[in-house]
Amino acid sequence: MGTRRSALALAQSSAFARDLARVTGARVETVGITTEGDTNGAAIASMGSTGVFVQAVRAALLTGEIDFAVHSYKDLPTAVPDGIVVAAVPAREDPRDALVTADGRPLDRLPAGARVGTGSPRRAGQLAGLHPGIVTVPLRGNVDTRLGRVRDGALDAVVLAAAGLSRLGRLSEAAELFAPDRLVPAPAQGALAVECRADDTALVLLLAELDHPATRAAVEAERAVLAELEAGCSAPIGAHAHPTGPFHRPVLDLCAVLTSPDGRHRTFRRAEAPLDPAGAAAAGRDLARVLRKDHEEGER
Repeated sequence: MGTRRSALALAQSSAFARDLARVTGARVETVGITTEGDTNGAAIASMGSTGVFVQAVRAALLTGEIDFAVHSYKDLPTAVPDGIVVAAVPAREDPRDALVTADGRPLDRLPAGARVGTGSPRRAGQLAGLHPGIVTVPLRGNVDTRLGRVRDGALDAVVLAAAGLSRLGRLSEAAELFAPDRLVPAPAQGALAVECRADDTALVLLLAELDHPATRAAVEAERAVLAELEAGCSAPIGAHAHPTGPFHRPVLDLCAVLTSPDGRHRTFRRAEAPLDPAGAAAAGRDLARVLRKDHEEGER
């Protein structure tokens, strides 16, 4: 199993390996891989390409150095390269964004001028709309590094994925968890993508034992929004889908947001999507087209 070397990547991939062993009896050896995103301290949007956290892992997969890879699904480019298949999308962790503050205050109680760290244009744009008085500060690094900026007083708060805090056993440090339709998460946030070589039929079937169809459908809808808008993981676009409706006819409640970097223009739209990957992706593309049109009209 290939994975990035960060504490979070190792925690989430190890959890998957344990589940795979429990369900199938397979024994898994972990191979840590360093990616461009781990060694380059520049802002993700400035690196000029998507997939900076996954390219080295995929290269190891295609050369046979590893048999399968576990990624944070939100880090993956929307196009899957030839020869690779997403064999499993396990049940999703908490998709929400979390605010961590030094004294436990929620966002609306932070004073004007409060410095909030985030490396995400999506979060920055939405936060500016929710609290125009705050100042967002570019921030990268692992979870410990980001939380340390609050502990040492350099920042008043940071925003990061609740799933990461949860997988590291630190969710209790969150002062606030934002509802997904208030601060819309990144497409596929909280979900994992387990990739292997497409021609390794036996392994595809083995990994598929941990596939979660409802999660796969939800992330297909969310990532279709991203793909239709031709944007990468650093774009100011949020999308979230979750199963809802009666037991006999479940559907996906899909919402998406597009913001300007300063938060002055926020376009939010909602739609219903089928609870199957193909239908969900089509609904995501339709919603993205409406979102783009309405956002362009709103900025005129």
